[in-house]
Amino acid sequence: MRCERLDVWKRSCRLSVEVYRIFAKCKDFGFKDQITRSSLSIASNIAEGLEKESDKEKVRFIEIARGSNAELITQTYIGIEIGYIEKEIGLGWIKELNDISRMLVGLKKNYV
Repeated sequence: MRCERLDVWKRSCRLSVEVYRIFAKCKDFGFKDQITRSSLSIASNIAEGLEKESDKEKVRFIEIARGSNAELITQTYIGIEIGYIEKEIGLGWIKELNDISRMLVGLKKNYV
């Protein structure tokens, strides 16, 4: 299965682009690096996992993507609280991340 065909991959890519755009001019390089890396990791791990031969490896990378998803939820909440992310935008990201998490659970079921 090609990752480009999956809605979960497409949606996680779009969210990563949004995160990068919001933080493009952020001077807090530690926070910027962490939040952009976790956003990038979701789609990247989906793609890498789907290229693996064994179902066990596919599941492992889907789980890594889920971990990055949870990390991004946490960073989004923190970003809202410290004023780096507008509340409305952040809450929209969190809703999308919760949807992506459910989609990753569904994807995982294809390989267990």
